[in-house]
Amino acid sequence: MEMQQFYYDNKIVKKFLYATMLWGVVGMLVGLILAFMFLFPNMTDGISWLSFGRLRPLHTNAVIFAFVGNAIFAGVYYSTQRLLKARMFSDLLSNINFWGWQLIIVGAAITLPLGFSTSKEYAELEWPFDIAIALIWVAFGVNLIGTMLKRRQRHLYVAIWFYIATFVTVAVLHIFNSLELPVSAFKSYSVYAGVQDALVQWWYGHNAVAFFLTTPFLGLMYYFVPKAANRPVYSYRLSIIHFWSLIFIYIWAGPHHLLYTALPEWAQSLGTTFSVMLLMPSWGGMINGLLTLRGAWDKVRVDPVLKFMVVAITGYGMATFEGPMLSLKNVNAIAHFTDWIIAHVHVGALAWNGFLTFGMIYYLVPKLFKTKLHSVGLANLHFWIGTLGIIMYALPMYVAGFTQASMWKQFNPDGTLVYGNFLETVSEIIPMYWMRAIGGTLYLTGMLILVYNIVVTIAQGSKVEDELAEAAALQRVSKKRVAGEGWHTWLERKPIRLTIYATIAILIGGIIQIVPTIMVKSNVPTISSVEPYTPLELEGRDIYIREGCVGCHSQMVRPFRSEVERYGEYSKAGEFVYDHPFLWGSKRTGPDLHRLGGKYNDNWHFNHMYDPQSTSSGSIMPAYKWLIDNELDKSQTEAKMRTMVSLGVPYTDEDIANAQAQMTEQGTQIEKNLYSDPDFASAYEASKKNAGADFVEMKNREIVALIAYLQRLGTDIKVEQTEETTAQN
Repeated sequence: MEMQQFYYDNKIVKKFLYATMLWGVVGMLVGLILAFMFLFPNMTDGISWLSFGRLRPLHTNAVIFAFVGNAIFAGVYYSTQRLLKARMFSDLLSNINFWGWQLIIVGAAITLPLGFSTSKEYAELEWPFDIAIALIWVAFGVNLIGTMLKRRQRHLYVAIWFYIATFVTVAVLHIFNSLELPVSAFKSYSVYAGVQDALVQWWYGHNAVAFFLTTPFLGLMYYFVPKAANRPVYSYRLSIIHFWSLIFIYIWAGPHHLLYTALPEWAQSLGTTFSVMLLMPSWGGMINGLLTLRGAWDKVRVDPVLKFMVVAITGYGMATFEGPMLSLKNVNAIAHFTDWIIAHVHVGALAWNGFLTFGMIYYLVPKLFKTKLHSVGLANLHFWIGTLGIIMYALPMYVAGFTQASMWKQFNPDGTLVYGNFLETVSEIIPMYWMRAIGGTLYLTGMLILVYNIVVTIAQGSKVEDELAEAAALQRVSKKRVAGEGWHTWLERKPIRLTIYATIAILIGGIIQIVPTIMVKSNVPTISSVEPYTPLELEGRDIYIREGCVGCHSQMVRPFRSEVERYGEYSKAGEFVYDHPFLWGSKRTGPDLHRLGGKYNDNWHFNHMYDPQSTSSGSIMPAYKWLIDNELDKSQTEAKMRTMVSLGVPYTDEDIANAQAQMTEQGTQIEKNLYSDPDFASAYEASKKNAGADFVEMKNREIVALIAYLQRLGTDIKVEQTEETTAQN
């Protein structure tokens, strides 16, 4: 049998490892800054691009797509070449993948703090970046599949199956969730509205966790855990069941993020059902990973690589038990919108993704640089500091979540809320936020220890060179199953067919859930009194999106007695038909805003944005003083309205032609309301007088547009009050 010599491309792996460590430090540092903003809300006072609402999407994108994304590419490029006995299909595509991904990350790091955001969770980047992500992802996929086609190893190992599913599913999710109509170079509107947008977003959002943070890491687990332990995978059959059941079931689970919302009940039920089913394949994978280490526990006690991997797999098991539990409606009613969800997400991110990445880095760097790890002791120190950091982060957040849910729902004997003031809950959990910040500090410290350890290891090693390898050329065999060959064994030598079958498996759930919600109008009943936003309200909504307000405030009153009593009438599907994008939110650091319109006067909103603590004692909301100083940019209003018309919003030609006049009229009225109030922005007025300023015209300021939007929220439907309710009020 003829043997062929070739070289593994180690240099591309090195590049992705460097990027992983760099962006890991950046993403975690931004997260730690955000944690301290809960304790010192005005620590970046007056600096718009360092405000909480703008930095939060930077943190999530940096950790998910920069830190974890580069780790995925590093692990996939290293393991794929060795599993397929072939160099990557194209060095050019490998480098396009690397440099293109880094340019997208840098673009995100610039545009998100500047306020260019779609507001959609884990998909905040604007349309030019969406196109770039799709192109770079396709380059990665072509490189992956091309390598499979020129492989020298006949059968595709289980890790490769997970890489295939990752490529296909992330491409589908990203493209369909990112369908939007551009208004300008950095502004677009989602083609979906309200309920449909919420369903598509969380079909994407949940499965971004599934197919970006989970399936590629399962592939890495199936490769690196056996390699590090020098043990075979526990069960080949279990890996087959794990793979196919996981990718089929996972895609259905997105609606469990929208329980008790305006989403149709049938979609919520489907999400719950498949989320509960998801426990079985998830734990099948965890068991397969942990039992691979049977007989290697003595090595685990001394090898930091295996220590990180054991905790990573355990964290995966914990997170994938908790996910199905949270999808049960009675549990979700407690946990949703609270810090419990923050704890749940970070157990997965810090333990599963973070620790598996750390273990992989400690395993790969000495091999690539042909040396020993500089300090096993430092690696063990990193392990224990990181583990303590996870515990000190997660446990207080669980306590905070339980505290929030309990306080929000408590009633007095006379039927009134025990804690009618939302801020009473905030004050109660401040100690938990302190503990979270300490836990985050420990975790980041561990990351810095890793960086130091790896830098010294690299310095004492040799230059990374392409690695010479040798394998026999792949011999042709019958395309049909041969005698004694199992069906899946046959499929493992058919990469294109396996890719097609995986694609079908992930498309079924998406089609059944999303197509009826978008195509069947009865799923979103209309309400005749609901009208499009006025031009000024539309501009104010865009400012709300730009400032990331949806990161702390929901706009979805659930049909619970406690929420209706606190906020007003529960939210209806038909109220959101003109919301491109939807803004239901996923966390209540502050109260729900869907019924905010008319609750306070314009002056209250002005003062609340200028100095939140002046209107709400104990608030941890930062000040947004730049909204008062900034002139409102009205140059794109007509273009925005025309784009909305293309999306089905019934603006007339006359509405668009009169947009500027309408904005001036509505802005002037809000300005009059402000100046007719004797308490108008006392602190702001005093500061202007001290600076020698005269009367300040407010009607063309961003704050006025935001006030217009906030005063509109929830006012399209009129709830008829009974005589008893009126008397109580």
